Amino acid sequence: MSGNSPNKPTHDSHWPIVIALIAGVSMGMILQKLAHPASGATPHWIQTVMEICRFGSDLFLRGLKMVIVPLVIASIISGIAGLKSLDGFARMGLKTWAYYILGSLVAVCVGLFMVNTIKPGLGSDGKPNPTLAAAMNAAKTSQNAQEVGNVMKKAEGGASSLLDIVRRAIPTNIIQACAEGDLLAIIVVSILFAVAMVLIPTGPPIVLRDFFNQLTDVMTLITTWVMKFTPLAVVCLVIPAIAGVGVGVLQNLVPYVLTVVGALLLHTLVILPIVLKLAGVSPAQHFKNMSDSLLMSFSTASSSATIPVTMRCIMEESKVSERVASFVIPLGATVNMNGTALYECVVVVFAAQVLGIDLSVTQQFLVVLLALVSSIGVAGIPAASLVAVIIIMQNAGFSEDAIKASLGLILTIDRPLDMARTTVNVFGDTVGAVVIAKSEGEKLAC
Repeated sequence: MSGNSPNKPTHDSHWPIVIALIAGVSMGMILQKLAHPASGATPHWIQTVMEICRFGSDLFLRGLKMVIVPLVIASIISGIAGLKSLDGFARMGLKTWAYYILGSLVAVCVGLFMVNTIKPGLGSDGKPNPTLAAAMNAAKTSQNAQEVGNVMKKAEGGASSLLDIVRRAIPTNIIQACAEGDLLAIIVVSILFAVAMVLIPTGPPIVLRDFFNQLTDVMTLITTWVMKFTPLAVVCLVIPAIAGVGVGVLQNLVPYVLTVVGALLLHTLVILPIVLKLAGVSPAQHFKNMSDSLLMSFSTASSSATIPVTMRCIMEESKVSERVASFVIPLGATVNMNGTALYECVVVVFAAQVLGIDLSVTQQFLVVLLALVSSIGVAGIPAASLVAVIIIMQNAGFSEDAIKASLGLILTIDRPLDMARTTVNVFGDTVGAVVIAKSEGEKLAC
């Protein structure tokens, strides 16, 4: 990505997004109260407003997703093909994977610690909270029932082992992988292509190298065009997310929400800043550099859709090289799910507490391992976190009725929490990028 682009945003470009976020939350809260009157009937005009917001946000997300595949392919290939040799590339890959696995493991342990300390599923007497248990039973027959069924169907073929992850990384049809947006397969093929270019005895083909360099610049410019609509899109994204949550449900789930948010904040504001400090990076400056990316990830609740913004921030604000950024960020958006792994662990233990299921130390260790693997393995599946939660519950001995009841309750508050955990996922990727860049001897602006 060209650092001297005339379309480069300024350091204050995040303020319009902040204002849009505040406006969206405020309008969402107002509509939320109007949408749940005592009569129970939602006014027609509110439904129309929701549809308009969903349409606007869908157009924006489609625009972002449109640039992801060509941008990732061009960035990876141009970054690696620009090297004179592959010395150190394998070392960088091992560092990246080590960071991802250890980071997700620590995140899961943070979630396990918080949910066992706060015990959001239990009442003051230490027994399953009767209000939550009643709400969970009611959720099985609520408006979320159809959505629960859809997620359950996705989970039927969604269990992923490490072997499944490796298998998915090698596509049988490259065009199909691009069409389906299978980032893991796209990244592997792009790396193989770029490595082959470097290893050609006569040197990287100049025409091919120039083509991918120029394609990167073109896709970056298109990304800046899409990003000009960010404030409006943020309003459209946030309003339905806030307005769709009922006040009664929120009151019942306050301990659960506080546990999830508390664990995410602990990981984001304590654990990851310690990692940055140890790497010689200023946490405060890094947060400032990544502000656009974090706001975008919170608004869209999509790590993949945020890739173009994250790559711009990490390269233009923190001055991470294209070689590191083009490898670490797309791969991180695919397999490095700190927030998701943490969330899955909290959800499963919370559900067990409400249902009165006593998870032994061995079972909780199994939850940790499954959360670690599933956060990677089902990352490319829609509703990935919920699919992973089902897989973990099945392996932890939950009955099908218990899973459906748990999922029905969780879905009522999932969207805002999805926004929060996605932000942690993306921030974890950016921390990995600067840490690895530092370890490679790069001089950063943070």
